[in-house]
Amino acid sequence: MARYLTVAVIALLVASPLSAENWPAWRGPRGDGTSTETGLPIHWSATENIAWKVPLPGKGHSSPIVWEDRIFITTCVEDQGQRQLVCLDRRTGRMRWQQTVLEAPLEGKHRLNSYASSTPATDGQRVFVTFLQAPNVQVACYDFDGRRLWMKSPGKFFSKHGFCSSPILYKDLVIVNCDQDAEAYIVALEKSTGTERWRIDRPNRTRSYCPPLIVEAAGKTQMVLSGSLCVASYDPDTGRQHWIIDGPTEQFVASLVYAHDVLFLTYGFPKLGIMGIRPDGQGNVTQTHVLYNDPRGGGYVPSPVAAGNWFFNVTDKGIASCREARTGKLVWLERLGKSHSASPVAAQGLLYFPDDQGNVWVVKASDRFEVVAKNPLGDECYASPAVSQGRLYFRTLHSLWCVGPAESQ
Repeated sequence: MARYLTVAVIALLVASPLSAENWPAWRGPRGDGTSTETGLPIHWSATENIAWKVPLPGKGHSSPIVWEDRIFITTCVEDQGQRQLVCLDRRTGRMRWQQTVLEAPLEGKHRLNSYASSTPATDGQRVFVTFLQAPNVQVACYDFDGRRLWMKSPGKFFSKHGFCSSPILYKDLVIVNCDQDAEAYIVALEKSTGTERWRIDRPNRTRSYCPPLIVEAAGKTQMVLSGSLCVASYDPDTGRQHWIIDGPTEQFVASLVYAHDVLFLTYGFPKLGIMGIRPDGQGNVTQTHVLYNDPRGGGYVPSPVAAGNWFFNVTDKGIASCREARTGKLVWLERLGKSHSASPVAAQGLLYFPDDQGNVWVVKASDRFEVVAKNPLGDECYASPAVSQGRLYFRTLHSLWCVGPAESQ
């Protein structure tokens, strides 16, 4: 497996070996939807294995993040135009504080998007959030007591589908992808001050919504993402490009994953498919480093996940698939829910797939398709789950669910 170099992982390594994993950013401590937690619940109902369920102010599709005894989540109180950062107590769900990051008119968006779709990120001391104050992107930093430390705008953003750019943390940087239908860019700001460190020009000027994945691959640190009519790798310390692949489609939403020396992505619009890429290239490697490219089982919104020797993903229309990681060979292709927006997580040899209707499908992470459980949340679910300290966290349209055993206060 890759050695992941996000600041979250570094923080975990210096923490107590007896402590459970935090879930500090989009898709967790490794940015790929995997968890090392064990003993997680497999079956639950409205009354069984529910530690707590609390209503959330406003609406949003962002995921919760977890650090020790705190949960952070973004939301939008639409009738007031307030984009908010909320902090909850992990043990009880009680609200610790609620801060309005900005107040502005609601931007235009796709019907499946929200006004709070960007998942926050934390380094254990500060929390970073992104919102659109049209036409300007705003990046804000808060401490754990809810005090704003800084807010900066790295530039403008234009897309008829609305805004979503989850911040990614690396060393002393917060990195934000702003692929858009105008002057597109990726920017790195200093975590302590918001001062710009570097900026990448994205020349194809096409909207996409993919947070970068930072991994150690082919002997170097790579920040890899799809979007803007390409798949590209950069040095996250400088923004310098390592390699690029043209296409394979116009627009992307899903993040990449990396395992067995293969970068795996699912795409997109207007073409759908999956692709495996060798990460050891330089320059334009479109003709030399694509290991496989298959239109079967490709999805647009949900990101894939790796487990064992396989890559797994689910399409927007609920078709899940398993492939051999190294070869891309299709192992199985099976129906789950009616429609899916959330990305799955992998833990303890299982995959958790929430569907839009609020059912969570628990499937064995295996080359043999087997549904272990189908659990209801009782509300629509478009946000990807979090896994931390023996519990699963699901954001539904109106509530945050904590699935697992209750803890003493």
